[in-house]
Amino acid sequence: MSAGDLIVTPRGARFLGRVFPCSIGSGGISADKCEGDGATPSGILRVTGLLYRPDRIAPPAHWAAPIGPGDLWSDDPGDPHYNHLVRAPHGFSHEKLRRGDRLYDLVVLTDWNWPVAQSGKGSAIFMHRWRRPGYPTQGCIAFRPDHLIWIAGRLRPGTRIILSG
Repeated sequence: MSAGDLIVTPRGARFLGRVFPCSIGSGGISADKCEGDGATPSGILRVTGLLYRPDRIAPPAHWAAPIGPGDLWSDDPGDPHYNHLVRAPHGFSHEKLRRGDRLYDLVVLTDWNWPVAQSGKGSAIFMHRWRRPGYPTQGCIAFRPDHLIWIAGRLRPGTRIILSG
């Protein structure tokens, strides 16, 4: 481990000398992540991107990309673009990145099952805003909004996210 790693456990996250409460998947942290299991995968992920809603927040870092109205994330294992950013209209199952709620106002992308996605291993593991303290995700890592902005402003592409149960 290095000082710049983001360490995530079921009890919280540690980054750059600070400790943050966070939420993980309802299935806990698992070494055997599968599609739809609600688990957050154990191991080492790397930050691959940073997306934000320009109509709601300022970019947290110079390398952040805006989320547009037609931006989607493919979550359909049968889609040739499975586990990738796609644009509407899209004929496969997907998740809207520009949501009505505020969960995806800021999204940190990771390399979970990416860039070459394997069917059944699960789609995106994002870092995003939590619904409320302690409320589990479907496998992502979620933070209090101000903590997420602080963390995102200090991440770099390639930053390691170390997940252990």
